[in-house]
Amino acid sequence: MVRKYDFIVIGSGIAGMSFALKVAHKGKVAILSKTRLEEANTNLAQGGIASVTKDSDNFEKHIQDTLICGDGLCNEEVVRMVVENAPSQIDELVKWGVDFDKGDEGNFDLHKEGGHSDFRILHHKDATGAEIQKRLVRQIKKHPHIDVFENHFAVEIITQHHLGMLVKHTTPNIECYGAYVLNEKTRHVHTFLAKVTMMATGGIGSIYQSTTNPSIATGDGIAMVYRAKGLVSDMEFVQFHPTSFYNPNERPSFLITEAMRGYGAVLRTRKGRQFMHKYDERGSLAPRDIVARAIDSEMKLSGDDFVYLDVTHKSAEETKAHFPTIYQKCLSLGVDITKDYIPVVPAAHYLCGGIEVDVYSQSSIRNLYAAGECSRTGLHGANRLASNSLIEAVVYADKAATHALGRIEGVVFNEQVPEWNDEGTSLNEEMVLITQSAKEVGQIMSNYVGIVRSNLRLKRAMDRLEILYKETEDLFTRSVVTKDICELRNIINTAYLVIKMAMQRKKSRGLHYTLDYPDKIEL
Repeated sequence: MVRKYDFIVIGSGIAGMSFALKVAHKGKVAILSKTRLEEANTNLAQGGIASVTKDSDNFEKHIQDTLICGDGLCNEEVVRMVVENAPSQIDELVKWGVDFDKGDEGNFDLHKEGGHSDFRILHHKDATGAEIQKRLVRQIKKHPHIDVFENHFAVEIITQHHLGMLVKHTTPNIECYGAYVLNEKTRHVHTFLAKVTMMATGGIGSIYQSTTNPSIATGDGIAMVYRAKGLVSDMEFVQFHPTSFYNPNERPSFLITEAMRGYGAVLRTRKGRQFMHKYDERGSLAPRDIVARAIDSEMKLSGDDFVYLDVTHKSAEETKAHFPTIYQKCLSLGVDITKDYIPVVPAAHYLCGGIEVDVYSQSSIRNLYAAGECSRTGLHGANRLASNSLIEAVVYADKAATHALGRIEGVVFNEQVPEWNDEGTSLNEEMVLITQSAKEVGQIMSNYVGIVRSNLRLKRAMDRLEILYKETEDLFTRSVVTKDICELRNIINTAYLVIKMAMQRKKSRGLHYTLDYPDKIEL
């Protein structure tokens, strides 16, 4: 079956849905969600969204905070563009119904998080992402020009390669004509032709054993673009959130928002001693890479499996009011955060690299845009400043929408695209092969490509992954397409890119910390 849309959006988080809402008045839009529309990384974002909104704060302070956190690798032009466009995008979210918390005088109730020099984090309790997701879904469902395809998995983006042309990374003017999409209910792969394709597939957390990301975060968009010979960069910069709830039996790990440290919570060893002052003068409010490495160091020194986050010195009622979701979740696990220390451990959280895009969100492949966590804009550099991700997503979705609308009239559907060919394949009955390989990838990445790395660990990871890659490609070639085999393939492709780029960077920088090239701070 062939479907034609002016725009197709792969992914249903804040980047994809806000882009869809901004282009739908000029054409038909298809949103492809591999599960339900409500399921996305955005939905789990607790802390909030960063923007200058009060008189005592200013753009220059936000810009400098971002540049400092990015450890010299941010694109300053991009940082300035995102920060200066943030307030107008906050206004847009409010118009769409997002209910950010306000104080008694009607002004935004702003939080402060690690690396920020002022209070500028807008939030909705401790479930900001869920509030944004809910409001955007409501707008999407009532728009007459937007069709939603749930349980539809994008297998590959379509380029000249599918017309019989040999496409390499050096091939000029690679073009995207849409995507081959698996309908999980019918198990058929359909052809979605598009004038413009937006990749908004989110993160890669599921390549790690311990992650705060949902299981759907398998690096699909990055892997598809890489296979299509598009440019991907900075994959070595994987951010580990310092404070996920320590519960080995739960995946994904439950996130304890950074806003809790901004609120006054402090980190302690299992013996109750504060330790962050040994690593950074900002203490528990240091940027995430420093805090995560400090916790990792303390756990290695003590042999403990976790450290504590202590918020017991704060008002119990105020804590419950600010963090109701965290309070209830921890209580269900036997921890009353108003009285008990919270056991925490770092977990893979956010990717600062991804699909290379310009300031208009264009990838290196014509008619293919990317926004959100799957994109590498240059905003984050070597480390993301807390709560800059959601604002980056909406600013770049807006830039992409403006640019795409300005040129879509000159783009035509490619009618020569062949339908998906699955001749000679059979349904793979051995699910254990897929699930076991996915577990192995998680173990390899967590053990060898985590918070602290070395040349030896990275080589061992690459050698182990090479075996899994060959086994999986052989299985994919022989099997009927399923979401599980595609996700495994994407996990392996993405893990390869993280390892490869980590091996190429011969210096500790931001989130990439290696024992062979240590930086000035010895942890």
